[in-house]
Amino acid sequence: MKSIRDKLYIVIFESDTPAGKTFDVALIISIVISVLSVMLESVPSLRAQYQPQFFAIDWFFTILFTIEYLLRIWTSKSTRNYALGVWGIIDLLSILPAFLGLFVSGTQFLLAIRILRVLRVFRILKLARYISAAQTITKALANSYQKILVFLGMVLSIVIILGTVMYMVENGNDQQSAYSSIPLSIYWAIVTLTTVGFGDIVPATVMGKIIASLIMLIGYAIIAVPTGIVTNELLHLQKEPRTCPNCGNAQNDPDAVYCKKCGSKLDAV
Repeated sequence: MKSIRDKLYIVIFESDTPAGKTFDVALIISIVISVLSVMLESVPSLRAQYQPQFFAIDWFFTILFTIEYLLRIWTSKSTRNYALGVWGIIDLLSILPAFLGLFVSGTQFLLAIRILRVLRVFRILKLARYISAAQTITKALANSYQKILVFLGMVLSIVIILGTVMYMVENGNDQQSAYSSIPLSIYWAIVTLTTVGFGDIVPATVMGKIIASLIMLIGYAIIAVPTGIVTNELLHLQKEPRTCPNCGNAQNDPDAVYCKKCGSKLDAV
């Protein structure tokens, strides 16, 4: 016969059971309502009019999530692993600011801490581990991180070079130029390359405008690169693994030439 602790563990941690799914749905609804309350409370007019209501909602969910956190600590198979894990820390940070507010003075400091309550919404992502599509995307990103790092290094080199060139072209002998330093010019190059275009710094010379146009065109061209890298990995993961005719190992990569288990050469595709 299962103990109360074991039954609660199944409800809290096992999302594939009916009770676990109900618990997760109720938790998600509570998270959404609490986060919306925090967001609405940041609006000055609403805070002034409904301060008591926001205070009540705030403490209701703080107590609710505190009970949930303590139950997770109690029912967890490894209290240490949960408490020191990512989700354990996030769960703790979602309730800690309210209690700190009872002892710490300083409105601005408390406001900064209370924003951490929005981290509650990340609990929703715990359901993503049950979705195979999310696992595929995560694996594709992990497999392509080296290519993405090389790409980011190339982009960084481009903005440094073009930012420096822009500083030389625009600054010249004009000490009043908006391109007053190389770091500021690199900032402008990043803003232009990413097609954000704040407009706080604009070129004044003909050559500067030509360089700006070049950076804009490069920006449109490089936007597709990370997408192409990840898409290629996704297509690669969707291919069926190759089976070794010698040992029967069916876990070889789709483009493998030799079996990773026995080393035999695989049949040509």
